Amino acid sequence: MGRYYSGDIEGKFWFAVQSSDDAEHFGVEGNHPEEIEYCFEEENIPDVKAGIKKCKDFLLGHEEKITSFFKEKDTYTDQELADYLHVTKQQAKELLTVYARLELGLKILKCLEENKSCYFTAEC
Repeated sequence: MGRYYSGDIEGKFWFAVQSSDDAEHFGVEGNHPEEIEYCFEEENIPDVKAGIKKCKDFLLGHEEKITSFFKEKDTYTDQELADYLHVTKQQAKELLTVYARLELGLKILKCLEENKSCYFTAEC
């Protein structure tokens, strides 16, 4: 069982990697009842782009490696990812958290560029 987000964009939060309030890294604070509601508007695009840039800066070239890793794997362990990236397990977890966040941020940005707004709810 996983936690999903749905609305203008849809997806599943990464299990044990990504928190339900991860979209707050892109400049909008969600409402926190049983579900977190997010409403991004066109004026939030600079914040979303800044969040995406932070993610890319943190990943420092690991983005492509992680993408390649997951193209080759259906399942994985933290140690396998760490070995593949030539980092510690803790560093691999941190990189994976930011990689998942980047994926969310890119979805938000695409939705904003296409629709001028992006509304979704996230399961807690």
